[in-house]
Amino acid sequence: MRVLALEGQKNLGSFIDFPHDLYKGDPNYVPELYIAQRDMLTPGKHPFHDHSKVQLFLAYDQHDQVCGRIAAILNNNHNAYNQATDGFFGFFDCINDQAIANALFKAAEEWLKAQGVNSSIGPVNFSTNETCGLLIQGFDSPPVVMMPYNFPYYLQLIEGAGYLKKVDLLAYDVPYATHNDRSVKLLDTLQARLKRSNITIRKINVKDFKNEAAKLREVYNAAWDQNLGFVPMTEKEFDHMAKDLKLILNPEFCLVAEQGDRFVGFALGLPDLNQVLRKVKRGRLLPFGIFKILFGLKKIDWLRVLTLGVISDYRKLGIEACLYGLIIRNALANNIKGAECSWMLEDNFLMNNAIEAINGTVSKKYRLFEKSI
Repeated sequence: MRVLALEGQKNLGSFIDFPHDLYKGDPNYVPELYIAQRDMLTPGKHPFHDHSKVQLFLAYDQHDQVCGRIAAILNNNHNAYNQATDGFFGFFDCINDQAIANALFKAAEEWLKAQGVNSSIGPVNFSTNETCGLLIQGFDSPPVVMMPYNFPYYLQLIEGAGYLKKVDLLAYDVPYATHNDRSVKLLDTLQARLKRSNITIRKINVKDFKNEAAKLREVYNAAWDQNLGFVPMTEKEFDHMAKDLKLILNPEFCLVAEQGDRFVGFALGLPDLNQVLRKVKRGRLLPFGIFKILFGLKKIDWLRVLTLGVISDYRKLGIEACLYGLIIRNALANNIKGAECSWMLEDNFLMNNAIEAINGTVSKKYRLFEKSI
């Protein structure tokens, strides 16, 4: 067995494709789109590389077949913002072999130490602004869009490499057939109360998307600034993400709260594209993958509410309840059966209690790990 540090584009295809072979036959596995993964991992294609560094590693067995992968990530913006010396690991996939996992983590940790950091945190791809967490509970169903999936044995591999729990992330299911519709029933009352403070809630204006996205970034960077591991998104990073999300965005589920012309909160629900991506072989759009996506979009019946935030001075005014209520009402009108609200920090009691109040239940649990190196 050997571990290879990738250079440039060489072997990048093998790095991206390894999970497709590892999870072959698993009904809950959802392949990432190849073109999106390639761009994400290529300097000059993704704005993360403008300020930070990533080193990819592949493990090969005695038959020279890929048997594991990992990325070592130096997020300079995270360290500057949090006054930290953290390193990260991500894109971890491995056969059920502790020796191979240990070799991958050793290679990543040695690279991170050479960058001057003293801890390794993960899995994150590349930060908590992107896909992160290891699935530790809820293996009975596929992940929703932009949420990770892995085999149960990954927990033992990561702990066996010396990693300890840092924090758990919760995913709540809210089936609309059994949800508490109090927030919907109170919508008119809550909105009238907000209007007295000159606060209104509306759908995002896709015709003015560039300006809307700029205002959304300000709220995003302000509303989540106290979250564990948070790092503000640069303008390029937010624009890159917004451009991708716009392709599947439904304005019915992207709502903004504004006072005058200032955004003070927003909520984003995305149709669960994974219901379609599960059928796209090896994440390839060509020759037939693109048609599966286009024809499958209208059949999606589940949402992921991935973002709901209000800047601190406007919390507890009822904005959060209005955003939830309006998304639920709009979803019901569009034949959506329910939503996953994810992810939530396990100690974010304000938001967790709000979701539980509408009969949301924890369906999946993810974990971030940490190790001193």
